[in-house]
Amino acid sequence: MKLLNFIYLFLFALTAACSPGSQHFSANHKKILPPDYGIYNGAFPDMGSTEDSVTFARLKAFENLTGKKPAWVYFSDNWFSGIKFPVQKAEIIRSYGSVPFIRLMPRKDFHENNSDPFYSLKKIADGNFDGELTEYANDVKKFGGPVMIEFGTEMNGDWFPWSGVYSNGNPGIFKNAYIHIIEIFRKQKAENVTWVFHVNYDSSPKENWNRMSDYYPGDEYIDWIGMSIYGAQHPNDEWVNISGIFETAYKELAAVSVNKPLAVFEFGVIENKLKPEWIKDFFSIIKDKKFSRIKGISYWHSNWDNQDGSYSFMRIDSSPESLEEYKKNISDNFFHNQINLKEQ
Repeated sequence: MKLLNFIYLFLFALTAACSPGSQHFSANHKKILPPDYGIYNGAFPDMGSTEDSVTFARLKAFENLTGKKPAWVYFSDNWFSGIKFPVQKAEIIRSYGSVPFIRLMPRKDFHENNSDPFYSLKKIADGNFDGELTEYANDVKKFGGPVMIEFGTEMNGDWFPWSGVYSNGNPGIFKNAYIHIIEIFRKQKAENVTWVFHVNYDSSPKENWNRMSDYYPGDEYIDWIGMSIYGAQHPNDEWVNISGIFETAYKELAAVSVNKPLAVFEFGVIENKLKPEWIKDFFSIIKDKKFSRIKGISYWHSNWDNQDGSYSFMRIDSSPESLEEYKKNISDNFFHNQINLKEQ
């Protein structure tokens, strides 16, 4: 099986190298810079229920579906079995011709709406996991090519264990943990990481202590700032037009830093007869000049079962009409996959 996987890896890398739109990254390539023109087209291309099932087949299927290769490929790194750099998954993405974008998810399991006593933010900030994090940083350094990493996705929400609501309303604890991780990587000279700060578009709870900016480690630590913004995610959710929520979210996001490039790191909506219109509106908004700091987008291409027995159809191909609307918009050369890289 290992030999077979190696053969697949070699053949896929050879195919990617010869295909149009492929990009090759050297060890000198470090930070991901914003594009000189347009917006990066990234994606979460259906990595399964664990959000980390990275395979060539999934990447190629998404490209075939949409007609365009993503600039970066987004997946979760759950710490269920320890803190280890997922090198094989990152290598698959790099060989495919995209940048690996890793979500560091400090949790022991998928349970939400409570804290995680094992991977608490305070323990991380206090150095309890420094050994594992140092090894992780060294492995990223050995990997060599550019990697995007975010820690503690959507921390201003109230669902993940690293959310401020589970730190007694003290976002500074999250900030300290994230800074501590970045400092470990800097100490190991893992300079090929582009650090990402990723909030939810709407803070929950809506309290003064739970603003996006309260969690921000600072411009000296973060390279990109972005948000998740969704329409209806479950069949019983109220339908929300993207035009009614985007501008307010953008203003708060842009206020986190006046210097950093912005992105929509997750967006999507479940299927109903209005989904094609929602997609059309999203792309129209994202190209509006008043939102010109947005330099990257990533659709959350996934379906899932809900606890109430219902099913959420969020994949781009949830209907022929939705797929056609997405393909039509993403085919615009304004959305591209050629990464602008800083060499050192």
